[in-house]
Amino acid sequence: LAENAGLSPMEELAGAKVRQIQEKSPFIGLGVDQAANEKDGLHSCDMREKGVFETLIGKQQQIQLATQVVKMILKIDDVISVGGN
Repeated sequence: LAENAGLSPMEELAGAKVRQIQEKSPFIGLGVDQAANEKDGLHSCDMREKGVFETLIGKQQQIQLATQVVKMILKIDDVISVGGN
């Protein structure tokens, strides 16, 4: 997300993680649509204030899709291994 916004992804992600730890808040994320913070010059912000939430069902669907993709890759790998001998 940070890279697509033309920012330094490592710096932005590290800054957001530091802020999460300092503020003991898992809701800190990257607000790439806003100006940089005056405090640290990074784009981290509280996602609750922005109205950005990831629902449980969304997370479950992402994990399910990732599992299906891995299964497909393993099946293709098995077919290639058998066909290659």
